Amino acid sequence: MDIVKLLEKTISAAASDLHIVVGLPPMIRVEGELSPVEERPLTDEETQEMVFSLLSPEQKDLFLVNRELDFSYDHEAKGRFRVNAYHQKGFVSAALRLIPSQIRTIEELNLPKVLHDFAKLRQGFVLVTGPTGHGKSTTLAAVIQEINETQASHIVTVEDPIEYVYPIGRSIISQRELHSDTHSWEIALRSALREDPDVVLIGEMRDYETIAAALTIAETGHLVFATLHTNSAAQTIDRIVDVFPEHQQAQVKMQLSNTLEAVLSQRLLPSVTGGRIPVAEILLANAAVRTTIREGKTHLIDNVIQTSADIGMNTLETSMAYWVKAGKLSLQVATEWALRPAELRRLVRGGKE
Repeated sequence: MDIVKLLEKTISAAASDLHIVVGLPPMIRVEGELSPVEERPLTDEETQEMVFSLLSPEQKDLFLVNRELDFSYDHEAKGRFRVNAYHQKGFVSAALRLIPSQIRTIEELNLPKVLHDFAKLRQGFVLVTGPTGHGKSTTLAAVIQEINETQASHIVTVEDPIEYVYPIGRSIISQRELHSDTHSWEIALRSALREDPDVVLIGEMRDYETIAAALTIAETGHLVFATLHTNSAAQTIDRIVDVFPEHQQAQVKMQLSNTLEAVLSQRLLPSVTGGRIPVAEILLANAAVRTTIREGKTHLIDNVIQTSADIGMNTLETSMAYWVKAGKLSLQVATEWALRPAELRRLVRGGKE
């Protein structure tokens, strides 16, 4: 079986992912659903040959030593893939995420209009959160591209691996990839402050070192965008604070209350009309939010969001109810993904009365 043909089929089917696993046929994910692209299961030799054909000699050495590797792969200028090569049951496997060649705008992605305001910020901390595969990188790419088109800024990205490649615009964009451009997140982020940045994009905040560096960069007057795998704005605040030792947490709460500008927690849900649509919880750091973070009362954040719709905040359920009433999202799907199903049903009923 030929990896080139599988990549072509992934692109032509507009799939989000391609999975290569021994004992199963190659699988692609289209609109959230997995389906085989070939009938015959893959052998050990085939998966190994496919994955190794995507790797440079240096990457192959890294992969064999570490047993897993993230990297990006350009396929003949037709499509770019973010690849995670890994071992399972002793066999070589891979998950390939298709990165669209065109960076879509905030409007084209049906994202909340408040994201335009994020692109106008001069400093602060903006987080896009949610599960894996729910469009966090695509959302941030839309915001970064808007900055690129409208401002003469220096944008530094640190990614593992580089996903979207930005066209030439008004800004300078320095994209750094782990392993090929830098040895570690910590070194790259410490170095970023010496690179005269206006904007820093951190592909993913994974641990104490990354989060601490992101807070420092934001605190020194830069605009920082980052992603985090959390389910809500309140959980995001808790996760950031909890990663620090207890004796540092009061200081971190103060730093976060001073630098945080927004948290967008998003999901991509299957639409009744085909494709997927974004639903998002939006937290904007007003005085009430900053006080809540500083005092460690994150259990009050949901209440602040619910009572601050006039300045652009909304809960995940408010976003879902909007799409349900617009006829784009089924109530069943929305209920399955809602954090507060009863609140969702109340909002939908309220809109019909």
